[in-house]
Amino acid sequence: MATLLSSSSTCFSRPGLPPRRVFLRSLKEVRRGTFRVVPMRVRCSTDLALGGGGFVHENILKFPRMNVWDPYKRLGVTPDASEEEIRGARNFLLEQYAEHEQSVESIEAAYEKILMKSFRERKKSKINLKSKLKKKVEESPTWVKTLLSFVELPPIDVILRRLFLFAFLGVWSVMNSAETGPAFQVALSLGSCIYFLNDKMKSLARSCIIGFGALVLGWVLGSILVPMIPIALLQPAWSLELLTSLVCYIFLFLACTFLK
Repeated sequence: MATLLSSSSTCFSRPGLPPRRVFLRSLKEVRRGTFRVVPMRVRCSTDLALGGGGFVHENILKFPRMNVWDPYKRLGVTPDASEEEIRGARNFLLEQYAEHEQSVESIEAAYEKILMKSFRERKKSKINLKSKLKKKVEESPTWVKTLLSFVELPPIDVILRRLFLFAFLGVWSVMNSAETGPAFQVALSLGSCIYFLNDKMKSLARSCIIGFGALVLGWVLGSILVPMIPIALLQPAWSLELLTSLVCYIFLFLACTFLK
């Protein structure tokens, strides 16, 4: 027999116990009095049916900070770390201790605690911001309160869609400025404004009044403000009618988006 396998202590089958040492001795080393010691982590697996047993090697790492109460210290990050840093630390630890179920549960629990804390802080900041705005509105003059009572803030996707529509009409008007006037684009923008207002107010008459009012107001202000623009900033093909129509698009967008 070339080698002899012996152990200085009994085997174990429960996880979490300290590793045992397995001494591998060759016949020559026994004669010389020198031994080669190889540390191993083993678990004794006994087959009761055959009446025998064997050694099963396992390299399962255990998370050392598994019982740390602070979730930031458990993941090894600071409280002011970014979401990317926290997520990276969590993914790194999961790769290191993926074979130990309790370690994985401890890492995931710490990550979830940090996410919940961040969510509560963001929600609290939004509530504080709304309360501050509400307080400022209550402290504002009467005419400001009356004006704000006609205004609402729609979802961001609604604002972006309508902004894209009126911006497209503006670009279309500029591209066709050398050929025809923007009469068709202005009519299309007015129709879009009335459609959006009627969808929100459920009153076609009121929607038409507000839509035409925004068009007239934009045209009047455009006729006053456009001549004040230096000629050097304007393109030769941009007529007074085109620039005034661009101002009308702005007023129509504001009316159909933010008015109640």
